[in-house]
Order: sequence, then C-alpha cells, then structure tokens
Amino acid sequence: MADDADGPVYYAISDLHIGGDEQLGEVDFMDELLGFLERLETTDEDAELLINGDAFGLWEFTEVDGLEKFDILTERYPELFEQLRATGESHPITLLPGNHDSELAAYDEYVERLAEYNVDLVQSESIIRSIGDRTIWFEHGHQQDPNNRFEDFGNPYETPLGYFYNTHVTSRAGRLSDRGRYNWLKDVQAITPTERVPRWLLSKYFYREMNPLLRYAVIPFLLLFNISVLLAVLAGLDVMGIWTMPVATTDAVLAQLGLVGEAVHFLLVVNVAVAGMIVLIGIPVYFVLRDVGETVERFGIFETDLTVDPEEPYEEAARELFADRPEMAVFCYGHTHRPGVTEVDGRLLVNTGTWLKRLHRRDVVAGVLPPVFYPSYQLCAVRISAVPDGVAVEYEEIGKPSPSAEEITLTERLLTLGREPTPELPERSVVSARVPESASASTADE
Repeated sequence: MADDADGPVYYAISDLHIGGDEQLGEVDFMDELLGFLERLETTDEDAELLINGDAFGLWEFTEVDGLEKFDILTERYPELFEQLRATGESHPITLLPGNHDSELAAYDEYVERLAEYNVDLVQSESIIRSIGDRTIWFEHGHQQDPNNRFEDFGNPYETPLGYFYNTHVTSRAGRLSDRGRYNWLKDVQAITPTERVPRWLLSKYFYREMNPLLRYAVIPFLLLFNISVLLAVLAGLDVMGIWTMPVATTDAVLAQLGLVGEAVHFLLVVNVAVAGMIVLIGIPVYFVLRDVGETVERFGIFETDLTVDPEEPYEEAARELFADRPEMAVFCYGHTHRPGVTEVDGRLLVNTGTWLKRLHRRDVVAGVLPPVFYPSYQLCAVRISAVPDGVAVEYEEIGKPSPSAEEITLTERLLTLGREPTPELPERSVVSARVPESASASTADE
C-alpha cells in the first residue's frame, strides 16, 4: 500500500446477509465486522466504503413486512448501526441493494432511515466511481442471474424465483435449525449453487443426525462397496469361464489374519452378494432412465436450467461493458459468494465474496459414502486504489478461525484425510493507468 498515488480509495464488501427468521439472525462474524468498521473509521485515507448488495437478509424475514424488518435489525444489532454511524462520520458509506434486500429500493423511507446512521442508500442496481482517468463499475450481480433478476427493480411486488426459494426453504431452515443434534440447518444459505443442497442434507443426516449405531454399522459396507462391485464383476466372469478368480490365494491371506480375516471375509461375501444384485438391477435401470431423459429433452419439457454459471455470465457482462466504456478499469460484483479476480480484455472482473460461512465439498477417499462439507470463512474487503502504474485491486483479509474443529466429526476427517480445503484469497492485481484511445471518443459522445 505504500506505493498508492494520491486519490480516493474504495473498500467494497458484500453479501453479509444480516438478519432473518430465528436462527438466521445469528451473525457469526459480527465482531470481525465491527473491528473492520472501527479500523476504517480511524484511517487517514480518502476512503469510501461500498456495501455492494445483500447487506441484509430481508427476504429471510417472513413474519413481518416493510419497515418492520428494519426496526428488527436496529433493535437486534444496535452495536452495528452505531458503528456505521461512527464510521460514516469519518468516511462515506454507500449501500447498493442486492436481491435479498431489494426492498431497500422499493421504499424511500429506507433512504431516510439509513441516512440517520450515515449510510447513503442508492436505490439503483449499479453505480460508477472515478479513480484517476479510469472508472469502476459496482453492481451486486443478481442482474446476470436469471433466477434472481428483476424486470422492474424497486417494485415491491416483483418476486423472482430466488425469492420463493429463500422464503420457503432458507427461512424455514432458520426456524428449524436448533432442532438438530447441533445448530447446522441454518447454513443452507451458505450452499452455492443450490443444487448441492440435497447432497449436503444427506451428508449432514449421515454424519450428524443418523443414529450412531446404524451409521457405524453401514460404514464398512459402504467403504467396501467399490471393491465389492469389482469382485462381483470378476465373479461373473469366473462363472462364464472368461477369467479365473484366485480364491485360494485370497482365502490363504485372510486366514493368516485370524478373527480379523474372518470378519473381512464375511463382509466381502455379503458385500459382493449385495453389490452383484445392485449391478444386475442397476444396469437396465440406468438405460431406462437415460432413455427417459433423452425423451424429455427431445420434447423440451424442462427448458430452464436452474444452475447458473458462477463466472461466464459475469465475464460476458464485463466484456460488453468494457467495450462500451473503454475507460472502465474494474467491474466489481458479489452475489455468487466466490471471491476472485479475472482478467477480461485487459481489465479486471472482481468478486467481493461473502462474509457468510462457506462450505467446500470434499468426496471421501473410498467407497460410496456421502461427501463431507468443510466450513470456512473468507472474510475480506476488496481495496481499490490508484497507484503510479494504474489501478490496484487487493483483498484485505479479515482473520477468523475456521469452524471445522467444532463442526466436522472425527469420522468425516478420517474419511477425507488429505483432502481438507485450504481456500486462499486472490493476489494483488493492477490495471494499467493508460486509457485506451477509443475511450476519449466514447466520452465525447456522451
């Protein structure tokens, strides 16, 4: 940071998702957020904080409407709003609504209420900031997501598909979460994309909610399933006279292990029998299901793909924007909860990530056991500043211990040994200070 040139410095954060029904109201990162705002309050930089959408989880409040949601927020998190007031006295704070808090753009009262805490609410889907001869584009990112896109942003009665998912699934998870063996169901909002939710639920049921005796009874079977399928196939080849299994050698090796060998032999025999039946049944079922899928696709019954590519739509949007505005150096967005920097046509596409817990899927080392979802935090603020050779983008990491020690069982650790995630934030990137020659003509046209 020592080589910063004179000029404004922008800090961007997004996807805090503060608030919601019952357990969703817990904010695991509140201390870290307050600490970040306190540091920003005392900096001598010419800084502006941009909260780039989804500061609040207004969609996740299902029992109150309108400004009552804001009343709950100020009553539940007084320290946060007082710190916003204090930081806003030193440096401007600008808030863009996202999809989860799109109601902020629907009622002018929100502008007045947030102004009391020195937060400038911009009831728009995007804003532009200048930095030297270049500019920065800020948007939350839901615009590029067909499941959360608004045709009439600011209309309180418009409800995209994502709204119904959050009011019926996420909010209900918040109300039910404390009924589990530990408070885990509220983390459903950390699952991206949402198509992973069924596997995550299966994982949590198996490793947390299933009766322990039942779980430890089926783990050996599931661990040996892949081997059993192979042995079942080899046994079939043996019956047909195509290949001879070395049964005597295998039995001799297991016999030397005593009771352990007998137990392994018993498990293999049972597994092979079950696996053989599954293979015999599974092969014709697979071909039937594939044929059904091809028929459905041919008729075009399901034309909407709910899975949204986390990168391609944003790269395309940035490419179009950069072509239209050559002076623009950075396209900054959030929404997908994945911090990252991508170079697009010599400029930067920057994702601000999320302050929510992130869940990283890891498959087990063997067998057909459910995957394990490791939790982590990647709390960060994106810092954009002018430097002598251009515009610099860097991530300021806000440290927070990983919760995996409390949330990942010993069984899950053993089954994913060596596959633990080690997420890292992107390195510093710089866009050249030189504005393309076509930019001057574009600016003149405007």
